[in-house]
Amino acid sequence: MATKVAADTCDLAAIDPADYHYFTEQTWPAMFARLRAEDPVHYCTEGLFAPYWSVTRYKDIVHVEALPDIYSSSWEYGGITVLDALDQELKFPMFIAMDRPQHSAERRVVAPAFTPSEMQRLAGPIRARTAALLEGLPVGETFDWVDRVSIELTTQMLAILFDFPWEDRRLLTKWSDWAGDVQAAADPAMREERTRILYEMGAYFHGLWQARLNAPPAPDLLSMMIHSEALSKMDEQEFIGNLVLLIVGGNDTTRNSMTGLVRVMNEFPAEWEKLKADRSLIPNAVSELIRWQTPLAHMRRTAKEDTELGGKTIHKGDKVVMWYISANRDTEVFENPNRVDFSRENARRHLSFGYGIHRCVGARLAELQLAILLEEMLARGMDVEAVAQPQRVPSPFIHGYKEQMVQIAKS
Repeated sequence: MATKVAADTCDLAAIDPADYHYFTEQTWPAMFARLRAEDPVHYCTEGLFAPYWSVTRYKDIVHVEALPDIYSSSWEYGGITVLDALDQELKFPMFIAMDRPQHSAERRVVAPAFTPSEMQRLAGPIRARTAALLEGLPVGETFDWVDRVSIELTTQMLAILFDFPWEDRRLLTKWSDWAGDVQAAADPAMREERTRILYEMGAYFHGLWQARLNAPPAPDLLSMMIHSEALSKMDEQEFIGNLVLLIVGGNDTTRNSMTGLVRVMNEFPAEWEKLKADRSLIPNAVSELIRWQTPLAHMRRTAKEDTELGGKTIHKGDKVVMWYISANRDTEVFENPNRVDFSRENARRHLSFGYGIHRCVGARLAELQLAILLEEMLARGMDVEAVAQPQRVPSPFIHGYKEQMVQIAKS
């Protein structure tokens, strides 16, 4: 594994973008900038997840996403992360890791939970829960923003979406953390524990499934799955896979952007002042925050036939990793991309939610939660000071935070 390689001085061939040290040490911006400039479709031959192609430019990623019949998402070919699902003893199919037409049929089942009318229905309860949480935070005392705010708000939302027992909602956080941990999945010593925990999740949800099996249809995600033709007859593996997708997808984008907000407030304080002066910028600020944070660093595809990309020949069966986190810093699309600009005109062009048929089905909900958090913090004159550097998730997939100690002041 190309551990702690200095990307600005080493040979291009030695760069392994999936080395998690780039993310824990925050050296990934320079590494991806070099790849975009010198080798935008880069072949990595050594490393924990090698061999694989890295696609780092915005336009090339859009090209790959627009050709789902050539670049497959299916778990049958390896899945959606740099981790090769084919190397795992156990495989958990999920609709994001499927190709058409099965993907379309299964996605259609859960899509009604994220329509504009549903967002309107959820806005009031989200605002009430956000306000109550913020009111209960200590002023002038040190606490962990990740645990008290980011995790709690997103876990509450997941519990609502699944109509999950409220007192057990932190189990959703535990399951999400293990499910999204590609390092653990690649480590034989940790893989067994990860698999045990995912089956624990499956067993818990199976109990909820059985309890609701003969109940009338309801708007929660589990009920939608029970009462659908596409998902009602899932086997255990696919059931667990789709739970993983919905829990990780519903957790990590919002959770890590909420902590990213603290980083923005401390690294770009003028932008927070800009929001205080003009709250009409909040919708665009949400897009800019998600662009800058990029909560999921990559998605993966597998070539189903020989093809050409960026002047390189991609062979059938090759693993192709699309680095969204790099595309969101591409200077050909975003001016001065390493800084946050809440008035950035094209902030909504970010690729954090993907592109094409696999674009995140819950994007509207993530944006709604973040917008409400911003509105409620501004309404309370809340300033958040980071009192220590964050502890980051050691992963090339989840671009997130384990801890961010803060203090709150009221302006």
